[in-house]
Amino acid sequence: MTVKVQSVKQCVVLSGKGGTGKTSLSAGLMHLSSLNVPGVYVDADVDASNLALVTAAIPQETHEFSGSKLAVIDPNLCSRCGTCFDICRYEAILKPINKQVSYQVIDLLCDGCAACVHACPEAAIRMVVQQDGEWYHSTSPYGHLFHAELFPAAENTGKLVTTIKQAAISFSENHQIPLIFVDGPPGIGCPVISASTGADLALLVAEPGVSGKHDLERIIQTLEHLKIPILICINKFDIYPEGTDAIKRLANSYGYQIIGEIPFDDAVPNAMIHAKPVTEFAPESPASLAIQKIFEVIMPVLFSEEKTYN
Repeated sequence: MTVKVQSVKQCVVLSGKGGTGKTSLSAGLMHLSSLNVPGVYVDADVDASNLALVTAAIPQETHEFSGSKLAVIDPNLCSRCGTCFDICRYEAILKPINKQVSYQVIDLLCDGCAACVHACPEAAIRMVVQQDGEWYHSTSPYGHLFHAELFPAAENTGKLVTTIKQAAISFSENHQIPLIFVDGPPGIGCPVISASTGADLALLVAEPGVSGKHDLERIIQTLEHLKIPILICINKFDIYPEGTDAIKRLANSYGYQIIGEIPFDDAVPNAMIHAKPVTEFAPESPASLAIQKIFEVIMPVLFSEEKTYN
């Protein structure tokens, strides 16, 4: 396949909710891209990363991610005045049971606001950087994948998404790879904003149903605010025809095109079991053929009016 390239293009796959089939679709696009145009891939769902599982990716680099700070009380400096206890609105300060023990910080409750640091008359409290997760540069049969795992209860999801996206962009620019596919997170919050920033195109995956329609509208409104071009496909369109019609009416009301309809297909979960994209595991299956058509639509949109890439 010959496409046109002038700069690195980004396509982010989103849905506004979880469980719509973003990762299965992203894995298929990842496989098809590897056969046509070199790409770098990002799993931006850092709370539940699984694109590496269905593409047999093997980590080559592991990096620590530190995004938050926690208060720590020096027992040698603490005068046990209780100022930190009184000022902490998160109830993250543990009161000592006797005068021989200093005040302590409950890590899981500390929000990192540093109010106690500024209030302590003895300067006995300091903020310490915490590791919130890890991010990885992996290789798969389909190309380089950047993904991450946020530790349980850790914060700064959006910052971690930005970190792996920046690593992917840097890698693609340094190696002259023209395309980045981002498997986006669910919802419309900070990680979605981070995953979408700088994207040239958003491919939205909708599913028939009340929640699917509602959340599709939320993500459309979010991306319109960010001024990112939108294309829409419907997954498992044949399991609820009335819901599919409602999705089409919603898309039409916003002026967006439905570029593909993926049927319910047992080949998709079977491909997951074998850690392969469905387009490779069962290339002639109904779902694979539908994903192929979607790929053929989005590539010219991404690379329109650019110089030729061979």
